[in-house]
Amino acid sequence: MKKIITLLITLAVTSAVRAQTPTFPRNGVYDERPEMYAFTNATIYVDARTVVENATLLIKNGIVVAAAKDVQIPSGTVVTDLKGRRIYPALIDMESDYGMPEIARGQRGGRGFSPQIESNKKGAYGWNQAVNADAEAGKIFTLNTTKADELRKLGFGAVLTHHHDGIVRGTGALVSLSSESENSTVLRHPASFHLSFSKGTSTQQYPNSPMGSMALLRQTYYDAEWYKNSGKNVEFNLSLEAFNKHTSLPTIFEATDKWSLLRADKLGDEFKTQYIFRGSGDEYQRVDEIKAAGGSIIVPINYPSAFDVEDAWDADNVSLAEMKHWEMAPANAATLEKAGVNFVLTSALLKTKTEFWPNLRKAIEHGLSETKALEALTTIPAQLLQCSDKIGSLKTGTWANFIITSGSIFSADNILYENWIRGKKYVINSLSQTDIRGTYQLNLNDEKGKLVITGKPDKPDYQVVLRDTVKITPKVTFLNDVISINFQPDRRTPNATTRLTGYLEGTTLKGSGENAKGEAIKWAATFQEAYKAPETRRDSTQRPVPNVGKPLYPFVGFGNTEKPKSETILVKNATVWTSEDAGVLTNTDVLVENGKITKVGKNLSAATARVIDGTGKHLTPGIIDEHSHIALASVNEGGQSSSAEVRMSDVVNPDDINIYRQLAGGVTMSQLLHGSANSIGGQSAVVKLKWGSNVNEMLVPEAQYIKFALGENVKQSNSPNATIRYPQTRMGVEQVFYDHFIRAREYDRSWDAYNSMKNKIGVPAPRRDIELETLAEILNGKRFITCHSYVQSEINMLIKVADSLGFKINTFTHILEGYKVADKMKKHGVAGSSFADWWAYKMEVKDAIPYNAAILAKVGVLTSINSDDAEMARRLNQEAAKAVEYGGIAETEALKMVTINPAKILRLDKRTGSIKVGKDADLVLWNNHPLSIYARPDYTIVEGAICYSTDGDDKRRGEVEQERARLIQKMISAKTGGATAVRPPFRRQRMWHCEDVEGIMAEGEEEGK
Repeated sequence: MKKIITLLITLAVTSAVRAQTPTFPRNGVYDERPEMYAFTNATIYVDARTVVENATLLIKNGIVVAAAKDVQIPSGTVVTDLKGRRIYPALIDMESDYGMPEIARGQRGGRGFSPQIESNKKGAYGWNQAVNADAEAGKIFTLNTTKADELRKLGFGAVLTHHHDGIVRGTGALVSLSSESENSTVLRHPASFHLSFSKGTSTQQYPNSPMGSMALLRQTYYDAEWYKNSGKNVEFNLSLEAFNKHTSLPTIFEATDKWSLLRADKLGDEFKTQYIFRGSGDEYQRVDEIKAAGGSIIVPINYPSAFDVEDAWDADNVSLAEMKHWEMAPANAATLEKAGVNFVLTSALLKTKTEFWPNLRKAIEHGLSETKALEALTTIPAQLLQCSDKIGSLKTGTWANFIITSGSIFSADNILYENWIRGKKYVINSLSQTDIRGTYQLNLNDEKGKLVITGKPDKPDYQVVLRDTVKITPKVTFLNDVISINFQPDRRTPNATTRLTGYLEGTTLKGSGENAKGEAIKWAATFQEAYKAPETRRDSTQRPVPNVGKPLYPFVGFGNTEKPKSETILVKNATVWTSEDAGVLTNTDVLVENGKITKVGKNLSAATARVIDGTGKHLTPGIIDEHSHIALASVNEGGQSSSAEVRMSDVVNPDDINIYRQLAGGVTMSQLLHGSANSIGGQSAVVKLKWGSNVNEMLVPEAQYIKFALGENVKQSNSPNATIRYPQTRMGVEQVFYDHFIRAREYDRSWDAYNSMKNKIGVPAPRRDIELETLAEILNGKRFITCHSYVQSEINMLIKVADSLGFKINTFTHILEGYKVADKMKKHGVAGSSFADWWAYKMEVKDAIPYNAAILAKVGVLTSINSDDAEMARRLNQEAAKAVEYGGIAETEALKMVTINPAKILRLDKRTGSIKVGKDADLVLWNNHPLSIYARPDYTIVEGAICYSTDGDDKRRGEVEQERARLIQKMISAKTGGATAVRPPFRRQRMWHCEDVEGIMAEGEEEGK
């Protein structure tokens, strides 16, 4: 009580101040009366876990004074009796663009447009116009009464809004949804800091890929730290000033899918920042990894529509993953709750805001608890925004943000009457409106019938029944207990209308009216039976939650219901191709334990092993593809001539079906390379093809490589409008290498000098440059080059550059003129990774010959065969066999070109690439000679886990067909039941190649057109 009295005194002192709006003069009389309201006899949800029955909510001047039983109500208070009704804290949405200016999409490049290399943002800002750290939502916020009203009708009282433009989007503002001025609507500014991987309206060329966005964010963090410490003495930068100013705020990162979220988390871990993630609704697909990320998630409830799959050909355009997501998406929030992931809910991404409550009820039907749902819309967002003392509950001292409802906020029959925002009332539905739903005996003079009223209390549906069977839908208005009914009693005379007017007296409707002849009517509708609402939602504590199946790992067709695990495996009596000096061993056993090869010999046994009969079959090391672009979200960051700072590991996509397809061809490891759009490309990702695993489980971190490129792609001769980016000639390519490596050497020396200082007090550290840092790793022998190459003159050029600057080229890939310079390659110590017999697909390949790999090998160059193609990689064993056909290479040596040789090229031969005790159990059991066109893998094993088998494939095909059939029938039933069904669009998976550049199309231009 003392607390309440103190609060009342404080409010009394401040009431005049609030009423006057201190800094604004008022044209008129000042009204300084305190605004005091009491709402009695209500069920009050102080917060999601604190419910008080028959309680009173007392507010004064927009502040909660009390929410409890037995509250003393001061004189002069406006009292409203809410018996039978409920009061909830107003909802909070943490993902909104309310009050923000429209984002004007500009021309972002495309056919006929030259690339924009530098920022066109005027002023002392940073170099990239996608970094909008200086944007402040509180300064550009303007009231939008239409959107505010739309959100208030859903029960929201406050939203966190920000300008959704750029990779760094600046700050968000917490604003109320009142109709008052911006000065009283903005509650907190700045309230949050916002990041994404989308460049937004930036017309600048860089970045044009997710990995470029990641690198730009990474460099911005480092630049901001340098600027804070010493950079201000070098330059003035408004972008970095703002970035440093805002990083202490709650930072929200917009993710477009589950992998984007985990990618963002990786960035946050690097800079010791725990992000709040704006999710996409597919988090259930990798809930363990999402939980491990540790961040709270803003979860949208925008579920996909069913596909119209009644036409069998249309159904073929819908993937199993799309079908399963349609079924499982409503269970996303429940899955997160069960896993213990902290989350809030948002109305963002909905096609229309009216979908919010039906979709939320659907989430509850699928297992989300009502308590958690309410927390996710009130207390949790308030906690994340560090304003629990102001919003999110109805505790004493908080703002009077609350809603008044007829019943449970989650019920389909619930009526939202009023939404109060900081003590100001917004009427959604009249509190005085009576619920008249039910069945009535209708008397029209001497004629008897029925009046049946159903639907929602605020929007009833009416039906008049005459002569027992004639059902008529009348036009009805009912307001303030006065009713008007118009209907045509005889369908054969449509212009004959009976008009009734009356009022509600107790439970009876009665009054007078006229028929079509103008004759007076006395009528009455006597209440007989209350309306019983159909069951529209499931309470998970009382009814079973719908079975939506299990997620797949990965979440595509042929995915696993459980992640593959390493087994103890004994392969018996196989012909073993060791790719070692031992050569080919007949009738030999191989034992696999804990992911390693532990024994090779005859008559082996292991009590707990899975025994695989290898009689008549061939066991080889797993195939290694030195040059691949599968399983990537993007392949080229072509905005600049050097993109050494980007990392392919940032954009690995474990859901790519090509992983499974290549396992079916015996591939167990791939080097995922940057494309060839730049002289200096990005850092490679070497991965094991662990079907169903996540990115971290797939990566081989000790393999440190980078892609360089020569030739037509680098100077952009395949892009006739790209005449700005340097280099434009092959001479320029050489100069790019010299320039960047000389700068990298100086950069490295500056750090050596700094680190050698015993006393660094007052000495500024050099600016960390992740591009030059990567190149310095090459100079220091810590990172190795794989170079896209064709023409002998350019091959000679890069060897010369490397020799003159003191570094080594690890691999020339493609190298289709390698046979011309094999001696020089051997002298430099560079390996060759070649196509078997590709030629003449562009001008610089016209001298390619199918004897190339054999010639390189015979000269003594370490040689492998690669794919650079998702389809060819499925047949690399056959590509290796071409060296036997064209060059007379021994079969064992040909197999080495796709096993131990690429392992040596990748400096992983101590770990994999051959069958030897102690090495990773990366193995393929073929049903035929491994170089035969008839050979196919019976088993493909990666680190002791069976990732592919023919038996398993047959089983999966059957399961996929059964699951598709089930989901197709479910979609057809949904459409029949009235659900929205959309026609399936035709999609074609994009297979990346060296020269592909994404993300620079003009607005509205379709890919492939």
